[in-house]
Amino acid sequence: MYVCICNGVTDRQIREAADAGCDSVSEMTMRTGAGASCGSCLGLLAEMIDEARARRALPLPVLARAA
Repeated sequence: MYVCICNGVTDRQIREAADAGCDSVSEMTMRTGAGASCGSCLGLLAEMIDEARARRALPLPVLARAA
């Protein structure tokens, strides 16, 4: 699914960057280009970054794989 239509950035690209440690919307914009044009996707970017952060915070490896 496209998260940023203006710059052609997909949810997969966002998740990969977030899983690699991208921890803020501004960093995500620099890495992927998402949100650099109209900005309508910035809220979704923040949600996806928060989800990745929550997955990394899970204390048990089994729970991380299930998330």
